[in-house]
Amino acid sequence: MAASALLPLVEPASWMLQAALLLAVQSGVGAAARRVPLARPVTVGAQVLVTLVLLTLVFAREHAVAGLIPGPDAFRFFADLLEQGGDDVSRYAIPAPLSDGIRLMLVGGVLVIGLLVDALAVTFRSAAPAGLPLLALYSVAAGLADNGVDWLWFLLAAAGYLMLLLAEGRDRLSQWGRVFGGATRGPGDRPPGAVAPVRTGRRIGVVALGIALVVPLGLPAMNGGLLDATGAGVGSGSGGGGTISAVNPLVSLRDSLNVDEDRQVMSVRSEMTDVSDLYLRIVSLDDFDGTTWKPSKRSITTVPDGTFPTPPGLGPDTRRTEVGTTISTADGYGQDWLPMPYPPSGVSIGGNWRYEPVGMTLVGDHGQNTRGLSYEVRSLHVQPTPEQLSDAPEPPPALEREYTELPDSLPGVVSRTAREVTEGADNPYEQAVELQEYFTLNGGFEYDTEVDVGSGSQAIARFLRDRQGFCVHFSFAMASMARSLGIPARVAVGFAPGTPQADGTVAVGLRDAHAWPELYFEGVGWTRFEPTPTRGSTPSYTVPDAADSTVPDPARPSRAAPVEPSAAPSQSESCTAQDKKLEACADESPQAALPTDGDGPKWYALLAWALAGLAVLVLPLSPMLWRTRTRSVRLGAHGRSEADAGSYALAVWDELTDTAWDYGVSPDESLTPRGAAARIVRLGRLDQGAAASVHRVADAVEQVLYAPRPRPVAGLADDVRRVVAGLRAPAGRGTRLRAVFAPRSTVRVVWAVSAWWSGVRERVVALRPTWRKPSRQQG
Repeated sequence: MAASALLPLVEPASWMLQAALLLAVQSGVGAAARRVPLARPVTVGAQVLVTLVLLTLVFAREHAVAGLIPGPDAFRFFADLLEQGGDDVSRYAIPAPLSDGIRLMLVGGVLVIGLLVDALAVTFRSAAPAGLPLLALYSVAAGLADNGVDWLWFLLAAAGYLMLLLAEGRDRLSQWGRVFGGATRGPGDRPPGAVAPVRTGRRIGVVALGIALVVPLGLPAMNGGLLDATGAGVGSGSGGGGTISAVNPLVSLRDSLNVDEDRQVMSVRSEMTDVSDLYLRIVSLDDFDGTTWKPSKRSITTVPDGTFPTPPGLGPDTRRTEVGTTISTADGYGQDWLPMPYPPSGVSIGGNWRYEPVGMTLVGDHGQNTRGLSYEVRSLHVQPTPEQLSDAPEPPPALEREYTELPDSLPGVVSRTAREVTEGADNPYEQAVELQEYFTLNGGFEYDTEVDVGSGSQAIARFLRDRQGFCVHFSFAMASMARSLGIPARVAVGFAPGTPQADGTVAVGLRDAHAWPELYFEGVGWTRFEPTPTRGSTPSYTVPDAADSTVPDPARPSRAAPVEPSAAPSQSESCTAQDKKLEACADESPQAALPTDGDGPKWYALLAWALAGLAVLVLPLSPMLWRTRTRSVRLGAHGRSEADAGSYALAVWDELTDTAWDYGVSPDESLTPRGAAARIVRLGRLDQGAAASVHRVADAVEQVLYAPRPRPVAGLADDVRRVVAGLRAPAGRGTRLRAVFAPRSTVRVVWAVSAWWSGVRERVVALRPTWRKPSRQQG
């Protein structure tokens, strides 16, 4: 019932029937083993063995001995299948398709949880702790779902747990017979409350359900692939050590820009004579909702053989040159999108790659990434003139409508600033140049990697006000302002030109990752602009003095960090089952870019995790902290006058006896102070000085108890400290550690809480009405 919470995450839900059948077999084996009966560990071992055989029969029959007994090949196959499932989880959006890897993770996970619940609740006859695995299963589903698990799934999980508690309670009562309820009630007596086992079950149920409701609220939002219902995550698929990837590219950019040492991720060799325009594009972000830029969901197909189609909007009159570029990636650089010069006209690469025709990008399939690759790209070096851009006709209506769309939440200052900056411009090209110069020359903007990443719909407005940021801020702001002017715009992410080497190659480092706007002009297509000051290179067609020159400005090494959108292909809804079998479906491209609600986890999620981390640190140390505080209070600077000499001496005596208790000398309340002191000296093996200190404290206590007017005694705190040193000296290491970190005397806290609770209950009972219903019997 708790596993039903996983149903919305994957389609189809046929895995649930398979999991239910295997779970029934697993539970049946446990019931039979208990009926024999077998020892409890043997019962659990039998269930584990049967579970492994069942999973082998279903998933790895071809790799098992006699098709049933798992061997080394079967375990290797399980490992590969789990790795594939992990890749699919990070790649697919909710609801994800039921791949073999995901099916193994779901069915295997349900069987593991079922085994834990059966062992705890039935084999070891403790139903209450069995709620923890169920709670874990529900919390995972709630954390992965878009807005939490539907209330129906919660009710199913809660009902299953309460039924488990009720069944255990009835079973315990059936073994003990009729519950003793006190004296026989008369006809007019009020019915008693719930019996103890029922009350206990209610309390456990309420606490467990409360935790199940609260825990998912404290889980941080998880983005990327199946971990994000919108598919807006960024990641490297399977991940791995040294992989340069991040769920939040803004945070990754800023963190990478501030690293002390740059790291080379690619080596590039190009036929271009001047590599200042050698931008390696990864993906374009064209869907803007006011807080986030991300790629639209588009179909991806097989990589075209030979020459790629002509880029959108590129006319025959625009000058272009086809160049070849060889790229070698480092073993530590593994992400799903393939860096290429734009627009590519052909790619020669091995491995599993798919092609997204609108953005003209390649994305890895079935765990394929860029780690340790060497590939060749043929691309077009497009060289438009300012006149061609100025005279560009209107773009197609459909394209203009799609790429000029802006959300209503965008602050008005964005479009207002765009109109002010471009006032007097005669055409979209001049407007675009004015926007670029506003950021790089005229607007007073500064490049600063220490600026906090923006959050929400006001991020661009804050950037325009503060005029400080890095490439993400500049590119997002210019693309948004261009759209407000009716110019189709999108944002490209990838790598700016790297650093030329003596051997003719170009080294692309971690800090060369970059983001820049692309604006559309009919006849030229998507055209790069560079609004980030001191980064990348200014396109020659945006510099009036260079109108007749084909040599761009010298490249300046970029200081940006890698932005690595993840591949998350999703199956098309129009794909039939037969097409799927024939692999004739066009997958949908993944979602990759910015976080959906600002940048990074929300403050309350960070607060919740900070409190949880603090609790993890404090709880194990709470006995030590309590004893330290108690010792400080008892031995503090009070009790110096005759009025409170008694309370001070008794507090010091309590501290001495508790310290002895911590070192293994338990208190004996039946002894006098003098007798207790002698016992502590004997059992604690104290030396002469420490023994004298114990007796001085005991004498002070006897004076308090028996003297008419007790007098203050100086030096009692020092006596206790000498006793502590005397108790530590002969004690072993384990005893000393326990006395510090797990002192026995902290049980007094439990006693105090129990006494307080008893007092509260007595007061509540005293407040209840004492009248009874009148008896209907006549006297």
